[in-house]
Amino acid sequence: MSEEETNPLREAISGAIAEKEVLLFMKGTPEQPMCGFSARTVATLEAHKAPFFAVDVLPDPRIREELSAITSWPTIPQLFIKGELVGGCDIITEMAETGELATALGVDQPADATPAAPATTQAPPLSIENITDAE
Repeated sequence: MSEEETNPLREAISGAIAEKEVLLFMKGTPEQPMCGFSARTVATLEAHKAPFFAVDVLPDPRIREELSAITSWPTIPQLFIKGELVGGCDIITEMAETGELATALGVDQPADATPAAPATTQAPPLSIENITDAE
């Protein structure tokens, strides 16, 4: 069998994307983002009071490689809603400003959809091996 036919990591990533309604692949955790783009995306989701799951791509570089192979999107963070790639930080920020993000998430538009600093109240991030709820 070829590598593509039996790739457990790719299958785990695809399974998590399909299973979780809102899933963020990011650098770091919601409580401790490791880049400004991930921090801004987490803050935007939290401003929307949207429950989400997170995967830290830093501990295993293969996660980022496989994710990029699946999505053809080279940068992190990557937000998925209902199994569909929505985009990265800039797209999420723009969608928050126009109200499209609230609609996609099925939540009310917050008064300030793009907070300056993250208000981290999420649970630990999910890993591909150990999926946890980030509520």
